[in-house]
Amino acid sequence: MRTQLSAVFRPLKGRDVALHAAAITFYSGIAVVPVALLAIWLTGLAVGASRVRDLTGRTIAALPDAIGAPRALSALIDAGLELTPMLALASLLPATLYGEGLRRAFVSVRGPREGESLVGWRGRLLWLPLLAAAPALLLALFLALPTTSDLWLRGGWWSVLGVILSFLAAWLVLTPVVIWVFRYVAPGRPPWAATILIGSFTAANLSGFLHGFVLFCSLPLDLGVPFGGFTEIGATVAVGLWLYLFHIVLLAGFAATHGAPVVFKAHLTDESSRPVSRTAR
Repeated sequence: MRTQLSAVFRPLKGRDVALHAAAITFYSGIAVVPVALLAIWLTGLAVGASRVRDLTGRTIAALPDAIGAPRALSALIDAGLELTPMLALASLLPATLYGEGLRRAFVSVRGPREGESLVGWRGRLLWLPLLAAAPALLLALFLALPTTSDLWLRGGWWSVLGVILSFLAAWLVLTPVVIWVFRYVAPGRPPWAATILIGSFTAANLSGFLHGFVLFCSLPLDLGVPFGGFTEIGATVAVGLWLYLFHIVLLAGFAATHGAPVVFKAHLTDESSRPVSRTAR
């Protein structure tokens, strides 16, 4: 069992996973706010700014305020809804850097292949369909927020139910995103079955990490202590740390989409090569 598990993640063997995750985190640090702004702007164009504010209002009120998460989310939503077309266009360039970072890390983990050129621009262009789909994905998540937030505010076992439903909603929204990343943003074309199964499992883990970050925000921590009292710097480092862990999970999922089919095929070959025992007459 252990041998098969190590074979599934064989693409990561000999690779500095921590360094690759840190590289993606650097790109995401530049891209995460522009991506969020564009997604909110496009969603506001599709359903209206007032509708977006109504759907997210309860969630902002329900978020823990220990490190200022409600204020940050409220400011982000307001900024996204108030974007002009020129500002949206200006946000597009840094937003596509996330696709470049993912593609570069995946190519490096997988190893050089012939014909792999313009790595960064391929990643940027293949990231654009996800930005185009952002209104549908974000709206699907926003529609679940009032219910999950109300359950959380009721307390007790209702809060547990709210967390479960919120986890499922985030899982469903992240699944097509991760599948697209593994199938198209990443190099190579892994089999659809492996991409869907491992992509869905990876999305479930990422959803759990996102909810873990919300729990982290509720802890009474003074994030500015290690940074001379600068709480804003501490909060930024904390977000970066969670993004780093997020991308380690993503890299593991990418490796499994390429390693698991090889292990499965080898297992089938091994089974078919075994002699069939004859039953005694």
